[in-house]
Amino acid sequence: MEQSYYIFSSGDLKRKDNTLQLCLDNGQNKDIPIERVRDIYVFSEMRFNTKLINFLSQNGVIVHFFNYYDFYAGSFYPRERQVSGSLLVKQVEHYTNAEKRLILAKEFVTGAYENIYRNLRYYNGRGKDVSAVMEEIKALYSHVKYCQNVQELMGIEGNIRKNYYSAWQTIIDVDINFEKREKRPPKNMINTLISFINSIIYTKVLTEIYKTQMNPTISYLHEPSTKRFSLSLDIAEIFKPLIADRLIFSLLNKKVITEKDFDQEVEYIRMKDSVAKKIMAAVDEYLNKTIKHKTLNRDVSYQHLMRLEVYKLIKHLTGMQEYKAFRIWW
Repeated sequence: MEQSYYIFSSGDLKRKDNTLQLCLDNGQNKDIPIERVRDIYVFSEMRFNTKLINFLSQNGVIVHFFNYYDFYAGSFYPRERQVSGSLLVKQVEHYTNAEKRLILAKEFVTGAYENIYRNLRYYNGRGKDVSAVMEEIKALYSHVKYCQNVQELMGIEGNIRKNYYSAWQTIIDVDINFEKREKRPPKNMINTLISFINSIIYTKVLTEIYKTQMNPTISYLHEPSTKRFSLSLDIAEIFKPLIADRLIFSLLNKKVITEKDFDQEVEYIRMKDSVAKKIMAAVDEYLNKTIKHKTLNRDVSYQHLMRLEVYKLIKHLTGMQEYKAFRIWW
């Protein structure tokens, strides 16, 4: 069974015959069968050579890199093995055609809104009064159908999230001033967690896209650019409420993560070295959760829901079935 591997200590990652060999500077060594590797996350100083890079590419293993401050730095994205010229043409067509693009962009926003609203409804029913925020974002969402372009749509989506984040002060049982989302740089514990875990969701989606014939640089809600895999951003918007947000609520309300896990730097706060390991264990546990799928009639993991979302997009692009974004149904 494939799984993600996380490297938190410095050392060398090598090829040993048909196996990955992790040789850490602390003297610990570990052999990892390549067929078990879904992707690799590097949170430390790690040394590679071209022999390893070629081996990873041959086996379709993505490597995601994070810098000293636990900010996402980038990914080694191997040469795509599942390519489809006809699908690429369809992807581009649905981007260049404003009407077709807007249909998909609205559905991404709808999926994100529905899942955000589900989170708020859950906590509102458990003694956290966020009813005013629920009404506000419902009113904002009512304007989505009237949007004439993606720019208008992004404005509404941004305001929905702004109001959603205003409810976090009520949802989270932590005495901390969290009034707004700050990204560059995040200046309190909650913003730091949001930035870090959102970037993890982005990379998880990227790994799933790689397993399909979709091109990750052509997107519909977010504008494609030369510095990011923007389709991952589109799909991540749908899954952040289910995985990232719920995980943050759980970590903080259960006191798994506290302010003691962070150090104050000059302009922002930084997670201590042990925290990323703790969070990634929680992320894996969350992604391995299963749910009985309504249409497939079998148990699927949260991780696999991301892959299914890409397949649904492919069906839409090829005219097989209209795309409906994932909604939390449980």
